[in-house]
Amino acid sequence: MQRRTRTRHLIELGGLVQKAGLVELTDDDRATLYGALLDIAGRGRSDDSGDVLALWKRRGKRAFDAEAEGSEAQ
Repeated sequence: MQRRTRTRHLIELGGLVQKAGLVELTDDDRATLYGALLDIAGRGRSDDSGDVLALWKRRGKRAFDAEAEGSEAQ
């Protein structure tokens, strides 16, 4: 059961990478995707990480909300 939960979690994270447009942006190049994610992680660990994380969270919530509103309108 624990393995199934972990697998589902990883699939959902991959879906976010796809949804953000990173797969198309990088032409599905795994090294480029990994490098971009490492850069993001570095920014999240910087001195102003609280501000950066708050900004990312706001942007993500807005995108989820806009998507939900779009699907409700259909």
